Amino acid sequence: MIDSRIKFRHLQTFVEVARQKSVMKAADLLHVSQPAVTKTIRELEEVLGVAVFERDGRGIKITRYGEVFLKHAGAALTALRQGFDSVSQALSGDATPIRIGALPTVSTRIMPKAMRLFLAEGTGARIKIVTGENAVLLEQLRVGDLDLVVGRLTAPEKMTGFSFEHLYSEQVVFCVRAGHPLLSSGNAIFAGLDAYPVLMPTRASIIRPFVESFLITNGIAGLPNQIETVSDAFGRAFVRESDAIWIISEGVVAADIAEGKLAALPIDTSGTKGPVGLTMRTDAVPSMPLAILMQTIREVAGAVSQGH
Repeated sequence: MIDSRIKFRHLQTFVEVARQKSVMKAADLLHVSQPAVTKTIRELEEVLGVAVFERDGRGIKITRYGEVFLKHAGAALTALRQGFDSVSQALSGDATPIRIGALPTVSTRIMPKAMRLFLAEGTGARIKIVTGENAVLLEQLRVGDLDLVVGRLTAPEKMTGFSFEHLYSEQVVFCVRAGHPLLSSGNAIFAGLDAYPVLMPTRASIIRPFVESFLITNGIAGLPNQIETVSDAFGRAFVRESDAIWIISEGVVAADIAEGKLAALPIDTSGTKGPVGLTMRTDAVPSMPLAILMQTIREVAGAVSQGH
């Protein structure tokens, strides 16, 4: 029997603190004070009889008991959201909303074509597409804020509770503006990298380890003039108007390269290849509109993998 002392605010606050790994950030997002968040967590811990968070240096981390409870708390919130959505849909006649997390690599290369195919099916479903770093999207998927994440496969230890369907593989490219000096530098590209600003994926991004390993393999331990970003809008604009070098997943800039607006440096980056696909919770059953959208993504990804 569920303890009557457990309220919606306990679940919502716990899940948000777990997601943000910060009482302060959770309080800002929930529009309450930090003491209120702390009090709510303590009330939850009193009901459960265990600590769900513990101190970790200056921050906090979830305990193993908290990890166990998070799965069920996230599922409960998801069920409540679906219930509210169902009532809203009944009143408005809307179909089930679909919430998709898309990494930048698929946001420009896959999703636009997939959405055109999906809209042609006439399901009437409402779509929400969220972009961001892989770790953030997967956490939103885990707690039920997203139904599907489309992007690179994450590390095995982070795939607990998820299933992954491989669609195609993609590598990293070193992208520059057309006419960049390094395009005509022959085999001296790596020796000349430190003379230019380099846009790097952030440390939380999924391709960062691939990039760092690749650079070290080629004798580069560090880059003096480095900018970390996951913004494809900034990267595209900055590279086109400067001599900067953008280290980015091929899919983000494939259209720019095909149109001649940007160019890839002649470097063999095949060692940075990684699988791109669909990630879902293992306990999730896709709705009919989501199943249709997933099929359109498969079709577009199939064409990409064949070079079309």
